[in-house]
Amino acid sequence: MSEETSPDISHDQHAVRRQKLAELRAAGSDPFRAEVKPTHFSAEAIAAHVEGEDNAITVTVAGRIVTRRDMGKSQFVKILDQQGIIQLYVKKDVIGEAVYPVFKKLDLGDFIGVTGTLFKTRTGEITVRAHSYVLVAKALRPLPEKFHGLADAEQVYRQRYLDLVVNAESRERLITRSKIVSQIRRFLEDRNFLEVETPVLQNVAGGAAARPFETHHNALSVDFVLRISLELYLKRLLVGGIDRVFEIGRNFRNEGISRRHNPEFTMLEVYQAYSDYRGMMTLVKDLIQCICYDVLHQRSVTHQATGEEIHFFGEWREVTYKQLLIDATGEAGWFELPRHAKIAKAESLGCKINPAWEDFEITNEIFGKKIEPTLIQPTFVTHLPKELCPLAKLNQVDPSVLDVFELTIGGMEIAPAYSEQNDPDVQRAMFEAQAGEEQQNIDHDFLLALEHGMPPAGGMGIGIDRLCILLTGAESIRDVILFPQLRPGGSGA
Repeated sequence: MSEETSPDISHDQHAVRRQKLAELRAAGSDPFRAEVKPTHFSAEAIAAHVEGEDNAITVTVAGRIVTRRDMGKSQFVKILDQQGIIQLYVKKDVIGEAVYPVFKKLDLGDFIGVTGTLFKTRTGEITVRAHSYVLVAKALRPLPEKFHGLADAEQVYRQRYLDLVVNAESRERLITRSKIVSQIRRFLEDRNFLEVETPVLQNVAGGAAARPFETHHNALSVDFVLRISLELYLKRLLVGGIDRVFEIGRNFRNEGISRRHNPEFTMLEVYQAYSDYRGMMTLVKDLIQCICYDVLHQRSVTHQATGEEIHFFGEWREVTYKQLLIDATGEAGWFELPRHAKIAKAESLGCKINPAWEDFEITNEIFGKKIEPTLIQPTFVTHLPKELCPLAKLNQVDPSVLDVFELTIGGMEIAPAYSEQNDPDVQRAMFEAQAGEEQQNIDHDFLLALEHGMPPAGGMGIGIDRLCILLTGAESIRDVILFPQLRPGGSGA
């Protein structure tokens, strides 16, 4: 770009652009009331050109001016729209002697519509030979300098609208996210799953162990929490006879922010009657392979941190949680060790242990800090300790573990899945054990629903944001969320 945008110059540009707007309005032309009806997006227009038939096809395209090259009586201009960039060739004697000087006063960032014919330049670039144009929105502030992006990393997230304009990689990543979500819907609907919406405002924060956001409903004079999970309402629908159900929705957890955690995040939860955790294994593997094939058009991705190639086609490893702990600690009898020995071993591995933790929490700290980050290739970690999830069925052979898996890829959990607990008496006992003294946090209405009968089922959750981190090679969850949570700050104005 030819315009500089240091704070002082940016301020001057703002004043200059406002003056141009005032002059346009004084001349009877208000760009914000002008209209354009595009016939093609940029990529569609480029694809419409017929080789050897220059100027045979007329198109109308619209977008934001991002570069321009002035050659006196003509200009090459590039505009950006949702699909990308297309070049325009604007010539004085074509668009008119009276109109051309006004066109030359346009600024980078202005939105224009252009009607013209397609041709190929000497360098082979498909271009629109402009016959007419219309200014449809005046940019009163300049874009970031030289179209290279935003220098301030936080500004990328705080002013995402600018990041999308100047950063093609960011724009493509977020478009890919949208395509991934669309593909998930198609995949599940093709298998007779019904998409539903369940309440965000809930009386009890159920379905997970997390701190909720709290709010108050004035009309009902009732305190609510924002949901931390989709699970319990979806399982009510299994009780109601909806055998295959899913929801893609927002969850809210009033907890820390990191490269893998945002207080507001998107989950897919899916439940299938007459299935189990092994049925969910097949479902999630088929789903991820489908996304790779139909959206990414590739069979593997590169792990951002290690550079290792992650392969999605072929066998996926399956290993028990217990075996991974034994391998990591070197203790064949890890689960029978006394508490002090577990603490000593965990600390020798570099884990920080809270003395108040229970044994299963010490064990899970080792798993989370020392094992999970090493699981780069797709791995089903099965049969977790019963204390980790009160909503899954106990294993019939070893009731100290659950019929569950955690799918781990790229060193992070992507999808937990269960054989869902449908025995109301066992479910009540597990809820009470987890709640301890806080019995008011038990969802008694869900237990009532279970007493009416819920079919055996497999259930699974997928963190959409984490899945997109994995499949797009993003560094952080902020890079795959359009508007992540930030502390209040300046707008850059």
